[in-house]
Parts: sequence; structure tokens; C-alpha cells
Amino acid sequence: MKSYPDRKFLDRDFLLTTKTAQRLYHEAAVEEPICDYHCHLSPQEIADDRRFPDLAAVWLGGDHYKWRAMRANGVDERFITGDAEPYEKFLAWAETVPHLMGNPLYHWTHLELQRYFDIAELLNRDSAPEIWKATYEILHKDPQFSVYGIFKRFKVYAVGTTDDPADTLEWHEKVAAAQATETKVVPSFRPDKVIAIDKEGFAAYIARLATVAGTTIRSLEDLLGVLKGRMDIFDAQGCRASDHGLEYIPFELIQDRSKGLTGDFSQWEKEVHETLVKVLAGVPVDACSLESYKTFMLSFLGSEYHDRGWVMQLHLAALQNINSQAFKALGPDTGYDAIHDHRIAEHLACFLDLLQSRQKLPKTILYSLNPKDLYPLGSIMGSFQGDGIPGKMQLGSAWWFLDHRDGMENQLKVLGNLGLLSRFVGMLTDSRSFLSYPRHEYFRRILCNILGTWAEEGEIPSHFPFLSDMVRDISFRNAQRYFAYT
Repeated sequence: MKSYPDRKFLDRDFLLTTKTAQRLYHEAAVEEPICDYHCHLSPQEIADDRRFPDLAAVWLGGDHYKWRAMRANGVDERFITGDAEPYEKFLAWAETVPHLMGNPLYHWTHLELQRYFDIAELLNRDSAPEIWKATYEILHKDPQFSVYGIFKRFKVYAVGTTDDPADTLEWHEKVAAAQATETKVVPSFRPDKVIAIDKEGFAAYIARLATVAGTTIRSLEDLLGVLKGRMDIFDAQGCRASDHGLEYIPFELIQDRSKGLTGDFSQWEKEVHETLVKVLAGVPVDACSLESYKTFMLSFLGSEYHDRGWVMQLHLAALQNINSQAFKALGPDTGYDAIHDHRIAEHLACFLDLLQSRQKLPKTILYSLNPKDLYPLGSIMGSFQGDGIPGKMQLGSAWWFLDHRDGMENQLKVLGNLGLLSRFVGMLTDSRSFLSYPRHEYFRRILCNILGTWAEEGEIPSHFPFLSDMVRDISFRNAQRYFAYT
């Protein structure tokens, strides 16, 4: 196939603007394995070692990043999430790609064509038929182009999927039993529905959770017991992290705050029990009581994570499903979310202090979808470091709407200004696509360019052995140690 007419685009030194940056990437970053500690890959597709029938299935299925871009280009919904033929959907995407310059999707699309299919041609309407044919042949004939083959090709050391407490984990059990991949495929505990007591369907979810656990849940004690049991099962399957997607951190104790955070919590627990019983019975409850339940449940979970040595991930400031008509038609995770602007600092600080005061603060990664929050998060986490754990509190990688070049550079520089950049656990895909691993390359190039530029401008010592170790740590080794996968 044809190559790019301008060889500077996505060439060997893409995004690497100095000699030191180039050397750091090619000699230190490029060979490190990938620790994708947070993603939304399907455990069933992993267990089945799925082979994808065509580029539309592996590239466009479930990718709301691409769906949003196609809508912005005027593509009819039939060619996005509708009943159009796979090739028609691919053509609609190919027609959108040339309009994406300035969007990371433009880089990612062409990186993925290069890294997975060895195709160095710009995707557009004219090139689409040839690219479709070439990728179809590879997907169907290359024996290494299954899920496990992709893991091996990209040296994926570990994958942390996102799993509800009510999930049976049967697919993780199947992966472990088959021993068909060297990649560690582990669940992550995502109990958002347990906390969302004010959301429609809460009582039905609690009933489902009870059924999976083989019991009934009529009280707070019942619920806490079930959650402990589910966490034990997750732990046995290799779980080393939780994940929470929250608009903001709740913090309401109800009890007399003048008694401090280390006093008797029995009254608070009694009040939360009463709130839970009322909600399960369909009895209206005031907003303060609902917030108190959320606070109690989140602090209970944080304490359990601490005791198990798990990492607590807090993803904040997503405003979800804001187009009600689209939500009714298509459901969640279809590209109708935005960045929230909650004030999060005070409640987050109080919540972390509550756990710390009880000696139950786990290793924690703080993410926010709103860039205004990075400095507050970075300064708050610095007040809770310690316990002999390097980088115990982490400022999470640029996420979702921020995982472009500007967002990654900003997050890295904020962390460097406020904390220890060298202890950062690095990038994740947060993706539903098995074609997303070049995002780690994208991040590593940006990281090396920052360090290389600083070195050549005299802002940091140009000591290659130390800088290369730092790059290897951030690319992989810090995450490997932090999550302690076994």
C-alpha cells in the first residue's frame, strides 16, 4: 500500500522534538511492557480469545469517542449505532477522519493502522476500499490476530477490567483455567450502583446483588456482609484495584461533627441502616440522609480496600447522559457525556481524612475529568502521602476528554510541580477496544519529549542513565509494583 506523502507525519520520531527525547523513547520506553490497569474490555471476549470479523467490529463497536466525532461530522445515526452494514459504517468513519486534524483520534486512527496492520496510508473515502480489503484479509487469515495474539504482540503484562460486584466473574475464571495467555487478566471492583442510593433501580440492583450472593439483603449489616463476600471472591481472582465513577465525593456524617472523626460510629451506622431500609421499602428519604449513606458506604469500601491491599481509583467530574432523548433511544455509554464542574476539594479532603483518621486509607489514584481540578487534587494528595509507600497517593493520568497531547502534558507537568513525577504509575487505555494499545505509545512519546526538552534546555540534568530509568518506571515498572499483580 502507499505510504504517507509527508514522511514527517507519524515517522519514527513522531512527537519527539529533541535528540534526547528521541533517544529516551527508542532506547528506554519503546520496549517496556504495557500494564493496562484500567480498561473496559469485555472479559467474555478475552475468555473467548475473540477474532473480529472486520474493521468495523473491532474499531467502531462500542467506541463512543468515534461516535461523537461522526455525529459532529453530520453522519446519520444509522451509520453509527444503527442497522447499516459494517462496510457502510466504516465508510462513514473514513469520511470523518480527514476532518479530525487537531483531535487525538486522528493520530490514534493512523497509529492503529500502522501498528496493527502495517498500513501507512491516510484514511479517507478514496483509500477506504483498499484499507478495508487489506485489514479484512489480515483479520481473517493472520493466526496471531485474536485477543491473545494482540496481547502478545503488544507485550500486555496485565489488563484490569471493570466489573460490578454482582458480576459472576465466570469469564475471568475461564481465562485463568485455560492458561492460554501470559497476560494477567484481573477484575476491578466497580461498586457504583451500591453507592447510588438516589438513582432509579437501586432496590432492584440490591435484590440482584443478593441473588448472586445466594442470600437476602434486608439490612445494612446484610449489605456489608455481601460486599465483603464479593470482595473476597474478587480478591481470589486476582483483583488488586477498585474503581469508582462519581460526579463528586459525598461527605455527610449526620452525627455530631464536634466529636471528631475518630469517635464512636455506631450512631452513624444506625442512621444509615434506617435510610437503607426506607429506600428499599420505597419510603422517601431526605437528601441529607442519602448523602450520609453514600459517605458511609464509600468509607466502608475504602477501609476494606486498605485491608486487602487494593488500590482505590476515584474517577470524578463526569456529567453523564445529558441528552435525554438520545439516552432513551440508545442507553448509556453512547457518547452523550460531558465534563462536570462540581466543587470537589473540600469533600475529597474530608473523605480522605476520615479514612486516614481510622488508619484505613488505601493506596489511591485521583482522576478528574475537569482540568480545573488537577491542582486541587495534586495538593490534596500531598497531604496524605506516607506509610512507606512511594507514590501512595497518585494524580491519575489524563482521562477521557483529556487524554490528548495537551491534556497529558498538563497532567504530567502539574504532577511534576506538586509531587514526584518519577513515582507516577503512568498511562491506561480506559478503552473498550482491543486496538487501543498505541495510546500507551502516544503517552510515552509525550513523556519522553517533555523530559528530553527539559534536559536540553538545562532545566534538569542531562543524565541519560537516570532519565532512562525514570522513563522505564513511568512506562511500566511503577504500575507493576504499585498494583502488585501476582
